[in-house]
Amino acid sequence: MASVQDLKRRVRSISNTRKLTRAMELVASARLRRSQQRIEALRPYADRMLELMAGTAKAAGSTKLPLLQGRETVRTVGIVPVAGDRGLAGAFNAQVLRRSFALMREAEAAGQAVRFFTVGRRAQSTVRFRRLPLASSWTGFSDRPAYADAQAVAHAVAEAFVAEEVDRVVLVYNAFVSPLVQRVTTSDVLPIGTERLDRADPDEERSHPVDFFFEPEPRQILERLLPVYVETELYRALLESAASFFGAQMTAMRNASKSAGELIDNLTLAMNRARQAEITQEILEVVAGADALTQ
Repeated sequence: MASVQDLKRRVRSISNTRKLTRAMELVASARLRRSQQRIEALRPYADRMLELMAGTAKAAGSTKLPLLQGRETVRTVGIVPVAGDRGLAGAFNAQVLRRSFALMREAEAAGQAVRFFTVGRRAQSTVRFRRLPLASSWTGFSDRPAYADAQAVAHAVAEAFVAEEVDRVVLVYNAFVSPLVQRVTTSDVLPIGTERLDRADPDEERSHPVDFFFEPEPRQILERLLPVYVETELYRALLESAASFFGAQMTAMRNASKSAGELIDNLTLAMNRARQAEITQEILEVVAGADALTQ
C-alpha cells in the first residue's frame, strides 16, 4: 500500500491538472461562442452565393469553364483533410483522418492515385509519417481561420485541378452541430457539378421567374464567381472545423476534470485509510510497549 505522503503528492498533482483542464474548458467555451457567431454570419452569404452562381449559370447556358468540367476518367483524387494544429480535443482529429484514409483506400481500390492537401499540423504530421503523397499543406490558422487562408487553399486545389494534376477534389472536415456533436462531412469541391447548381436554382422556387440583365456577359460573371464559390466553401469548412474543435476540446476538458475529481475522491479515501492504518499501528505499538513494561 502507498504511504500517506505518496498519496498526498498524487492528490496535489491531480488537483493541479484539474485546475488546468478547467481553465482550458473555459477558454474553449469562450472561443466556441465567437466561432459560432462567425459561422452564423457566413452561412446566409454562402447560400446566396450558390444561388447567384446557379442563376448566372442558367443564363450562361452551356458553357465550358475549367472548374465545371468533370473528367470522363478520374485518374487522381485530391483529398483535403481539415484537422487541427493541436490535440487535447478527443477524437476530433482522428475521425477526420480516419475518413480521409478510408476515401484513399476506396480510390486506390478503383485504380486511382491519391494526393493530399492537408490543413492543420495533425493532418500534416500524420500524412508525412505514413509517407503518403503530400502536394501542399497549411498550418497555423486552424483555431481562427481568415478568408485569406481559405483563398490560399482554394487557389492551390483549383490550380491542381485545372492543370489536371487531380481530377477530383474531396474536402473532409468536422461540421459543427452542437458543442457535444461534430459530424464528419465529405464534400466534392471540384469539379462543381451541374446538379449542385440545379438544386440551388432560385427560379425553381418562384412561381414567376425573374428576368435579369447581366453586365458583362453571364459567362464572364460566372467565370469570376466560380473561384469565389470554391473559396467560400473552403472558408465555411474552416470555420465549421474551428467551432467543432473548440466544442470537442471543451467536452474533452470537462470529462477530464470530472475524471480528475473522481480520482481525487478515490485517492483521498485511500489516503484516509492509510492514515487510519498508521494510527492504529502506532496505538498497537504503544499498547505493546506498555504491556512489556508491566511484565
